[in-house]
Amino acid sequence: MATARDLLTVALDAAPGRRAEPGDLSLGLAGAELLDLMELRALTLDGVLIAPSDPPVTDDRLLREAAAALTRQPPYESVEDWLWRRGQGLSSVYLGAFEEEGLLVRQRRRWLPAFTGEATPADSPARRQAADRWAAGEPVLATLGATIGIRDAPEEEAPEVTEGATGTVLAAVDDAITELTAVRQRRAVEKAAFDNIWRGPA
Repeated sequence: MATARDLLTVALDAAPGRRAEPGDLSLGLAGAELLDLMELRALTLDGVLIAPSDPPVTDDRLLREAAAALTRQPPYESVEDWLWRRGQGLSSVYLGAFEEEGLLVRQRRRWLPAFTGEATPADSPARRQAADRWAAGEPVLATLGATIGIRDAPEEEAPEVTEGATGTVLAAVDDAITELTAVRQRRAVEKAAFDNIWRGPA
């Protein structure tokens, strides 16, 4: 399963009121990459530590890049550290790759020289596959989608998203996004307080 690519696809297809923050999406993509690499037997988890194995056999350039970025000498990297390191700007990396592969559509304004407006996934087998997983409520993709805010969390979590290595990764993504949200909120409060100083009486 191409969970990382499917996550980006459904995030781009989300309703306007359900758009994911770029930072949240990047962390979600980094977690999805770990799940994809586990599926390809390119890594295992030793507790919360990522233990790489053989490079993955895949046509997905982004997954090969992710595997190449794994720390291959002990002490191995934790899932949390991977999310923050690999997730830095990862949504932009995926968007760029999708655009190069012709998987994005952008509206062109006649009076502007460049493409503008929000990107949407082009009609393709990959988009239909992601939409089918999404509509079926496939537990891993649905949990990642809820974590980045593009769908409601299920009332009951399936065992496959709470147990074992998959549960460890998904819990780490949730913790990282919670931390990032707290940072954003703190900065917003600080900015509002700073703005109020300058709007005060002279």
